[in-house]
Amino acid sequence: MGIVRNEHERVVGAPAEVVGALLDRLSAEDDPVFPVPAWAPMAFDRPLGVGATGGHGPIRYSVTEYEPGRRVRFAFTPPGDGFHEMTVESRGDGRCLVRHVLEMRQSGVDRLLWPTAVRPVHDTMLEELFDNIERAAAGGCADPVRWSPRIRLLNRLWWPRPETVVVPAEARLLRASAERPGYRDAYRMELRPGLPRDPAAWTGVLRDAFPVVAREGGELLMDVNTAGLTARASILVDERHVTLSTAVRADTVRSRLYWGVVKRVHPFMARTMLRRVHRRLALAAPAAAERATGTGHSAVSAPSHFVSG
Repeated sequence: MGIVRNEHERVVGAPAEVVGALLDRLSAEDDPVFPVPAWAPMAFDRPLGVGATGGHGPIRYSVTEYEPGRRVRFAFTPPGDGFHEMTVESRGDGRCLVRHVLEMRQSGVDRLLWPTAVRPVHDTMLEELFDNIERAAAGGCADPVRWSPRIRLLNRLWWPRPETVVVPAEARLLRASAERPGYRDAYRMELRPGLPRDPAAWTGVLRDAFPVVAREGGELLMDVNTAGLTARASILVDERHVTLSTAVRADTVRSRLYWGVVKRVHPFMARTMLRRVHRRLALAAPAAAERATGTGHSAVSAPSHFVSG
């Protein structure tokens, strides 16, 4: 068993009280510094404060010490053994030092995963967090972190996968579009902060190859008829998820033969396309600080280290 210590720090051209106020918004709905949606958001079971339990992605921890505007420490949830913390110290002349320290005990496979996968991702996320602090507190970041090929690969491999669910009751357009369908399915993914809430932004799930025939609230209905099939696809966006649902009816011999083959690969293709578009939109989204300050770029002008990811 070994002890790992990892430190990041940056001098920011803004007063400590300004930066401290940003850190106090960690995990809040308007969190301006945690690098979301390119990475899983920091979330707790209550507002930031001692006793709050949560984490980001599979990394779980709780708040054990908190000095508003100055310092917050998180203890890893067992079997994790260690802590990480953020601090802000004034350096005078309208500047401050922001520091992140991680210390933990490792054993077994973790000693291999840390240098090969976990540390590179951790280092990148922390530098992106510091970039957001500079954007929000100092008006911009002159040298933002760029993703290495390894980070792009790890981000792709670790991206969440869609969950199989029943067709939501809220997918009213889909339910009304095909009478007595012989097949229905639905897959959903969590909507991270910064992802678009307009279902029209998600039509790339089907490569924008099919016409939109109806829209109601957060649901958009597409005509995906092919080879004699009566088929509709629904994209439903609510407060927490984006859901891709399909309803299919095969009325002719040709359509039944076609669907008999396609049905075997359809679930895999639907999940793959939803996951791919979910990640593409996340990597093209404005940074957290840009969203918070209203200076966010469009997907077209997203930073190259995101778009090429």
